[in-house]
Amino acid sequence: MGMHTGTHIVWDWNGTLFHDNEAIIGATNAAFAELGLAAITLEQYRALYCVPVPKFYERLLGRLPTDAEWELMDGVFHRYYTEHRVRCGLTEGAAELLAGWRSAGHSQSLLSMYGHEELVPLVRGFGIEGHFIRVDGRTGPSGGSKAEHMVRHLTALGGVVDPARTVVIGDAADDAVAARQVGARAVLYTGGSHSRASLEAAGVPVVDTLREAVAEAERAAAA
Repeated sequence: MGMHTGTHIVWDWNGTLFHDNEAIIGATNAAFAELGLAAITLEQYRALYCVPVPKFYERLLGRLPTDAEWELMDGVFHRYYTEHRVRCGLTEGAAELLAGWRSAGHSQSLLSMYGHEELVPLVRGFGIEGHFIRVDGRTGPSGGSKAEHMVRHLTALGGVVDPARTVVIGDAADDAVAARQVGARAVLYTGGSHSRASLEAAGVPVVDTLREAVAEAERAAAA
């Protein structure tokens, strides 16, 4: 397979293509309750969230969680999330945007920090797997940065895409960090885990809809 000559999009999943904010905040508060922490709102979450995730917990605890506390909170988070994600769906317009990008002859892939074994059947269940040339979820422990996973993701594409013509679309400042790690660009979407102010600090384009994000990628394709 030869290299794609147009812009390639690497999509994020949670909070970007998959609108799971309610499950995320519920799971977070369930984890906090294990340590006697008060529940937080989605707005507070967006203002404070960061990776690695233990640093996020530090902002609320006033200290890093111990290994035992992290293991407990992480386990509770994932159990709650798995139970409640079934009520969540794709972000409005996401399926049409994926189909349109593909039909225009562009390539796209999916890289998520959600566990790979859980991610693949979830994506398949929405009937969108065929739009991606590769789907990768997290392997190994949770809570870290996406940067090292992005390196593996593009390496696994085996020269099919050019990192310099790649745009990462995600909802977290860490997506911009991961893009820089591989020499790609990033567009950040305000509908997920971060506030607009925290996203703007990443120094990349920030948009309020996925349609705007794709338009940014199209501008990159025309450059």
